[in-house]
Amino acid sequence: MENVKAEPRLVLPALEPFYDRASPLSWLVIRVAVGWNLLVHVWGKIQAGPTRMAPVFANMGFEPGLLWYWAAFLVEGLGGIGILLGLFTRFFAAAVAIEMFVIFCVYWHTGFNWLARGYEYVLLWGLVAFAIALRGGGPYSLDRKIGVQL
Repeated sequence: MENVKAEPRLVLPALEPFYDRASPLSWLVIRVAVGWNLLVHVWGKIQAGPTRMAPVFANMGFEPGLLWYWAAFLVEGLGGIGILLGLFTRFFAAAVAIEMFVIFCVYWHTGFNWLARGYEYVLLWGLVAFAIALRGGGPYSLDRKIGVQL
């Protein structure tokens, strides 16, 4: 059985110094992508405000709409900041993965077509958030800096 902890063979061995420097940054890139994506989504909720967004949640069956608005707002806002900075990363990433799973279930009937409000977008982000929850913030995170792996 192959050792799963071993690094893969380099595609271009001559670039080994580049790989050695860039590889530790890969998890930071993933975290920044997820965190930024969440902050962009929460920005829409900020602009619309709770009075305009609460009925949207209620129309999707999430009653009371205001409660669900604030829950999504907090998960996406605090989660986006936390994942971006790598602070309490596992906790926030797990919360985001749960939110994406709920949205996935809501849109299951529409199929795998985001243009028709399908589920593949939230499935992708939910799985990436789940992976972050499993692994944590990585070497370039505030979690690692302060010695907390929540």
